[in-house]
Amino acid sequence: MAEETENENSHKEDRIIPINIDEEMRSAYIDYSMSVIVSRALPDVRDGLKPVHRRVLYGMLDLGLSNNKPYKKSARIVGEVLGKYHPHGDTSVYDAMVRMAQDWSLRYPFVEGQGNYGSIDGDQPAAMRYTEARLEKIAEEMLADINKDTIDFQLNFDDSLEEPTVLPAKFPNLLVNGASGIAVGMATNMAPHNLSEIVDATVAYIDNRSIEITELMQHVKGPDFPTGAIIYGYEGPRQALETGRGRVVIRARAEIETYNGERERIIVSEVPYQVNKALMIERTAELVNEKKIEGITAIRDESNREGIRVVYEIKRDANAAIVLNNLYKYTSLQTSFSVNNIALVNGRPMLLNLKDLIHHFVEHRHEVVIRRTKFELAEAEKRAHILEGLLIALDHIEEVIRLIRASASPDEAREGLITTFGLSDIQARAILDMTLRRLTGLERDKIRDEYDALMKTIEHLKAILADEGMRMQIIKDELTEIKEKYGDARKTEIVHSSAEMQTEDFIEDEDVVITISREGYIKRTSLTEYRRQGRGGKGSIGSNSRDADFIEHLLIASNHNYMLFFTESGQCFWLRVFEIPEGTRTSKGRAIQNIINIPKEENIKAYIKLKSLKDKEYLENNFIIMCTKKGVIKKTSLEAYSRPRANGINAININEGDSLLEATLTTGSSEIVMALQSGRAIRFNESTVRPMGRTATGVRGISLDSDNDVVVGMIAVDDKETTVLVVSEKGYGKRTDIDDYRVTNRGGKGVKTLNITEKTGNLVAIKGVTDKEDLMIINKSGIVIRIAISELRTMGRATQGVRLITLKGNDEIASVAQVDHDEDEEVDSSAVAADAGTETAPATETSTETTEPTDNNTDAEGEEPEADDKTE
Repeated sequence: MAEETENENSHKEDRIIPINIDEEMRSAYIDYSMSVIVSRALPDVRDGLKPVHRRVLYGMLDLGLSNNKPYKKSARIVGEVLGKYHPHGDTSVYDAMVRMAQDWSLRYPFVEGQGNYGSIDGDQPAAMRYTEARLEKIAEEMLADINKDTIDFQLNFDDSLEEPTVLPAKFPNLLVNGASGIAVGMATNMAPHNLSEIVDATVAYIDNRSIEITELMQHVKGPDFPTGAIIYGYEGPRQALETGRGRVVIRARAEIETYNGERERIIVSEVPYQVNKALMIERTAELVNEKKIEGITAIRDESNREGIRVVYEIKRDANAAIVLNNLYKYTSLQTSFSVNNIALVNGRPMLLNLKDLIHHFVEHRHEVVIRRTKFELAEAEKRAHILEGLLIALDHIEEVIRLIRASASPDEAREGLITTFGLSDIQARAILDMTLRRLTGLERDKIRDEYDALMKTIEHLKAILADEGMRMQIIKDELTEIKEKYGDARKTEIVHSSAEMQTEDFIEDEDVVITISREGYIKRTSLTEYRRQGRGGKGSIGSNSRDADFIEHLLIASNHNYMLFFTESGQCFWLRVFEIPEGTRTSKGRAIQNIINIPKEENIKAYIKLKSLKDKEYLENNFIIMCTKKGVIKKTSLEAYSRPRANGINAININEGDSLLEATLTTGSSEIVMALQSGRAIRFNESTVRPMGRTATGVRGISLDSDNDVVVGMIAVDDKETTVLVVSEKGYGKRTDIDDYRVTNRGGKGVKTLNITEKTGNLVAIKGVTDKEDLMIINKSGIVIRIAISELRTMGRATQGVRLITLKGNDEIASVAQVDHDEDEEVDSSAVAADAGTETAPATETSTETTEPTDNNTDAEGEEPEADDKTE
């Protein structure tokens, strides 16, 4: 008994095979992954179909569901495919068939469905027991000649039937309808294209096998999606066609429509491929409620059988173009399609470009044509062989009849025919099967004509098999026929002039007021918040600055402009206007050190507004002129400041005890006017200041009257319309023609520009102004006034001027700026001459013109030698 047990155990040990688990797992996983890759997830490069789609189409052909036959229930079709070819569950089969029937999923659908097949809103199709289907005509082109031994068949899952390994495919379906699938370790995502374009490219490839992809791209512009929309940018499609991989950006087709006179709305008529419209609208509504997208009052889906129509109502004060850009950025109105052209080539996955895909299709089609021709030749020769026998029999009809009548059985008659007339077995059987009506003269002629036609066909088929050029011509002719039958215009437009969306695309390009306080607080405010008032008015509150702080710089700019900020130590920093925090007219703003890397002890002393930093001609033909409090002036090409750095750059070398006061943009031929606190000004041509490098110090622009005197401002005048406006610290100012300031040598003492008295106070500002502008003045307590420059008449250079703003107590002027004149702006006349005891008379009365001194020394003769005044 023990011996038996021992023998049994030894037999068991012999049956146990030790296996390395690592190797077994590796081998099993590779087998599984290859099964998924080949049998489920990736399309074949030849017909562009996965097994499930191929089986559905072949199953429908089996059921006789051609386009001219009645529909059959989808459940019947699914059962046929499931029972014969695809034992992987009815859901996978029905889903595949449904997708082939949806005109928003396939560029050229293969299944003609009847019933509810879902919608672009993500609605599910009805159950298969309710829907019906049959093949589309174009699907029959995929199956054409399948029974002519054009392709190989394989046994099905239970070896009871045969199924096709590939379809004959008269056109490059993989390119035309695309494909998507996730395998193990790889995936494919192929975009659909326009049939007409693909046919043209294939014909071009057949004509020239060495054609370049760029030449093929003259025919194939890019993907053509069933839902239309717009491809934004050509670089992505180009990469996809050239390499097989690329990112295609798709935008919805949207138009901005004006209604009710001034209201705007956005109408979307086409959405990007594979976007669920209902989910897109729902997500957009959430973003609007969360204030992430502003300017939309309502969203309506007005889509119907005629097509898609999604309406976005825009607020009255919103810009529809800006709203649309935000919709593109934050919603599915803009999506990307990542092309990854991986398909099976001889059972192996490969990444393919446009030329590769066309090449493999042409090779497949060439093989189909050869096999079809061989099949047709064999059939024609069989029929010709039979007809030859019939013709022999008809030529000897009397003998044949006697032989048959004398025979005891059909077999004996057949043997007699074979022996007597030298016929084959097939021919003898055909003669015996021949009906008596074939003996008539008409029928004999038909047989003769059929035989003659067959011989010509055989000759033609043999010529095809002997000549590759003829075979290629057949492929071209069949492709052209497909194009004529099913070709259509592109649905998807490609926008060639594409550029990556910049931040400014989402910011409305409007004029804003930028204010910078002495302590470095900055903000931007819409220009419409400021109201123009009459000369001499009290003004309106412009900022709630603290007592120790006041507005020192006020400028007008566009949101898309670049700003250069110059600090008193000569540093230059860059900022886009829209990057400046927005604030109300009364808000304090934000510390500029929190926006750009300016040292805490620095103050912004000057600014320059630039249109662009990329326009080479603009950069080379413009200059920056800077002046310091001690009268130094420097000119540098704008190009030197065209490369922004986060930590700024040195714009000018400042001497000890001096600081930067002003910087302005010029064209190189401006008239420069510099003004002193003591009321004197100098005019000279910009050409007298040669351009210097960024790190230079500059040269002397004006000589100071005393150690306590400083420069208060500098202007650059380019035209004769500009007049010189000067403002004193007590609120007095005047306009003077620039010609009243005679041109002197740079570095002189200048001429009198304002009659300085105790009542006027020292000079605080000089501006170049025209009648087309308004003047904005801010005092140290934050009060703002806006008056039209045209209200100030031009007067003499040495006069005292008129009162521009009424000041309370010891208040003084802080900053002056000019803005574009606005005819529609309401004038607040009630604010004019508000306080008793203030001198607010019309300009003609307040003017205290005096005779200009005749002492030649007053006009600061002479310029110091060039060698002496250089401070570089």
